[in-house]
Amino acid sequence: MNKLKIKNELPYSMRMVKYLRIKSDTFDMLEHNTGLSIFGKAFHFFMIILIILNVVAVMAETVQNFEDNYSVLFDDFEIFSVTIFTGEYFLRLWSCNIHNKYKGHLWGRIRFLIAPMSVIDLIAIVPFYLPLLLPIDLRFLRVLRLFRIFRIFKLGRYSDAYRLISRVVREKAEYLGVSMVFVLSLLIIASSIMYYIEHDAQPETFSSIPATMWWAVITLTTVGYGDIYPITPLGKILSGFIAFLGIGLFALPAGILASGFSEELNREKSCPIYCPHCGKEIK
Repeated sequence: MNKLKIKNELPYSMRMVKYLRIKSDTFDMLEHNTGLSIFGKAFHFFMIILIILNVVAVMAETVQNFEDNYSVLFDDFEIFSVTIFTGEYFLRLWSCNIHNKYKGHLWGRIRFLIAPMSVIDLIAIVPFYLPLLLPIDLRFLRVLRLFRIFRIFKLGRYSDAYRLISRVVREKAEYLGVSMVFVLSLLIIASSIMYYIEHDAQPETFSSIPATMWWAVITLTTVGYGDIYPITPLGKILSGFIAFLGIGLFALPAGILASGFSEELNREKSCPIYCPHCGKEIK
């Protein structure tokens, strides 16, 4: 009796091990960029090309001549792309709970669904299905179709460069936040001072502090459209000072990001990379 029970349970156990292995391999192929098989590398390359072509198609559709002559081709390509993206989305959802971070059949998948990259994956396909499920006004439909441009963020799934950028921004978020608070403070101060200097001379142009903020933004960024400018001597002096200050001020976030990239690249060079399948060191 015990031998018969073992024989009956053994095939089930082997099937379960095979099932979990397939699930793990699927998750590794979709989520990791290193240690991939030839098929995994080909899949990543295909998805990168498909995402780029989708972004190109969204832009090309706004050219009236292309839209008139190739609308059927654009529609067919959209159906093909959404089919691939939908399959990829559900494969990720199916295999995610093999990872410790998303353990649990229900709550693990919920945690996966609310992750930033999963939200981007959903935004990439939802605009296609909404008109099929709900009666939508044509003007709103055009807005939904524009959301397809967000598919460019799916490159973050398959590009180490995108992942590097996101890591740098996360690590330097506090410093970037401080620099942006400083920029905002200077923007408010410059707008307030310029308003009181120029309001009497140009009551319509510098009508309020919020309206003067447009001048402050253009001056601080050294763009200088010329649609709003001071005419009083004191206003001109302040405008020149703010322009010089803006050159160094907006270099501050750039310096923070450059420092973050340098630190991250040095960290990657010093840390070995291991194959997710065999655990051997790759480099």
